[in-house]
Amino acid sequence: MGKLSGKVAIVTASTDGIGLAIARRLAEDGAAVMVSSRKQQNVDSAVKELRNKNLSVSGIVCHVGIKEDRERMIQKTLKEYGGIDILVSNAAVNPVFGPILDTTESAWDKIMDINLKSSFFLCKEVVPHMEARGGGSVVFVSSIGGYNISEFMGPYGMSKTALLGLTKALVPQLAQKRIRVNCIAPGLVKTKFSEQLWKDSGAASSAYAQIIPMKRFAEPEDCAGIVSFLVSDDASYITGETVVIGGGVSARL
Repeated sequence: MGKLSGKVAIVTASTDGIGLAIARRLAEDGAAVMVSSRKQQNVDSAVKELRNKNLSVSGIVCHVGIKEDRERMIQKTLKEYGGIDILVSNAAVNPVFGPILDTTESAWDKIMDINLKSSFFLCKEVVPHMEARGGGSVVFVSSIGGYNISEFMGPYGMSKTALLGLTKALVPQLAQKRIRVNCIAPGLVKTKFSEQLWKDSGAASSAYAQIIPMKRFAEPEDCAGIVSFLVSDDASYITGETVVIGGGVSARL
């Protein structure tokens, strides 16, 4: 039996990249996992892939910025698995790239709604169900960009910085409910979300890799084991912390 045997997890934006790697690892470690994405075909593909590995997963279309979608995801999880023990809030967007003063109000609102607001409210909506199980664990997926904010990704970086603060802010109330809340801050991970930064094998990509002490970009799986640890009993006395997964890149506010 795995260390997460008997646990039920929700992982948002989990049909590709970091989210899929986390969902796979939690399921490999024994959890039943609800995966989600905004597109049905992506949900179907991820569920098929994971079930082919004999993992206990289900899936649902969920736009985390829509309250009704979040509620449907929660209710489907309760119906299929009987409770919720783990939430990994991974969904994020970055619709703009350029100087921060060029950011439109609509782009600002979209970034903050998905990256920050939805993370808080999904956590709030899941907490009563975790409390009914005697406790649980929440992990927010931030970014090293929340520490070292890029000149051309200002709003995105700020939203990720806010997740570091949200993690701290939730600790006092959630601790009383036996719910731990932590955060991870990955560096540049080789996913579709970030492929413009790493896929080009030219000078710019090589130069960026050289500033990473480990001299490579992260793989999604580099994040998955840390999350599995944080939501397990091995981390039973860890809450309010952010783990930087940055290959040695300095990260301080």
